[in-house]
Amino acid sequence: MQRTISRFTIDDIPAFKKHLLAWSQQFETAIFLDSNNYQQQYSSFDCALAVDEFTSIKTDFHHAFEKLKEYQTITQDYIFGYISYDVKNDTEQLSSNNFDGLDFADLFFFQPQKIIFIKGNSIEFHYLQMVDDEMEVDFNEILQSKPFDCAQGEHSSIKIKLRIHKDEYHQKVTDILQHIHKGDIYEANFCQEFYAENAEINPLKVYQDLNNISEPPFAVFLKMNHQYLLSASPERYIRKEGTKIISQPIKGTAKRLISSIDDEKIASDLARDPKERSENVMIVDLVRNDLSKTAKKGSVVVEELCKVYSFKQVHQMISTVVSEIEENTHPVEVIKTTFPMGSMTGAPKVSAMKIIEKYEATKRGLYSGAVGYFTPEGNFDFNVVIRSILYNAEKKYVSFSVGSAITAKSNPEKEYEECLLKAKAMKFVLLN
Repeated sequence: MQRTISRFTIDDIPAFKKHLLAWSQQFETAIFLDSNNYQQQYSSFDCALAVDEFTSIKTDFHHAFEKLKEYQTITQDYIFGYISYDVKNDTEQLSSNNFDGLDFADLFFFQPQKIIFIKGNSIEFHYLQMVDDEMEVDFNEILQSKPFDCAQGEHSSIKIKLRIHKDEYHQKVTDILQHIHKGDIYEANFCQEFYAENAEINPLKVYQDLNNISEPPFAVFLKMNHQYLLSASPERYIRKEGTKIISQPIKGTAKRLISSIDDEKIASDLARDPKERSENVMIVDLVRNDLSKTAKKGSVVVEELCKVYSFKQVHQMISTVVSEIEENTHPVEVIKTTFPMGSMTGAPKVSAMKIIEKYEATKRGLYSGAVGYFTPEGNFDFNVVIRSILYNAEKKYVSFSVGSAITAKSNPEKEYEECLLKAKAMKFVLLN
């Protein structure tokens, strides 16, 4: 599918991004990806907006990867979308029977008529030829669109509830620890949901507030009719550059402190913390194993182990695992054999997912799934959907989930505190 490319130069990129987001709201389907200028070794652009479906695929988990493989192969173009956590049920004998208040499809991708990339001060319009005469008009429309003023935003008063209360959480973590002591698993990522019913929010305001608080490298604003994902994710799931595959699991979290001396110390303590390091190493082993399923023999390498990166809200311990694949390996096969991201399951992966399903009270859906895109050349890049708010405007249901890794050394109270730390930014933007 041929696209026409046109370039413009802009001096004030932060202002242009606000105009661009405001302009995107006229479309039923829109995905906005923002790296917040985070300096990354692996990236193709600073920001991208994809709008206006030309073709799309929406399906439940049954044969979801085969359907995606077929769609990606036929399209041979940019496609943007998501894979929900529950697509795990396509590749393993697993189920998702917990409560779901959001009703997102298990998998959704679309071929946009209009894509706009921001790279430095350059704006690139990649439009399908049937709409390429609209580029100039759209560019001027974007510049004239009124950016949303966060200070003026309103939403109804929201009462946030917990799906699992504190005492029950403690009991469930204690039960999961029993599985670990028995040797069923050695790590489980156990998540809990915060939610609000009869809630009306302005998704654009909430996204912008959340993004301003966190400024993460894998932020997403996703709109599909009445369903929204507002994500401040710091984590990459998986990326393909030619025959190179890159996965960057996060395990290990510490809060930021006001004093720079204290802040440096807590980051240094995180880097040396044996519990946090062991959590990270367990998942690195799992990711290495996942990548090896499609990798050339001997090509799986840990480029970076347990490196601490600092974000506005938290310090995170991130590892980078890479591999090389054969030229003829289908890109979807790489995702199928590594999905979902090990940092969101635990290890061994399948056993952990079964135990998670038993103790969690909510169907994860898009939470802990992945959002991203494929290029016409078959490259791709996906985040992990964490630090995210999900909203169904029709059902007036708002949800955000947080989790932590339960290992043999876990203390239920500390795990609960870690969940509250991760929930802080989402709670703040919904209540203010």
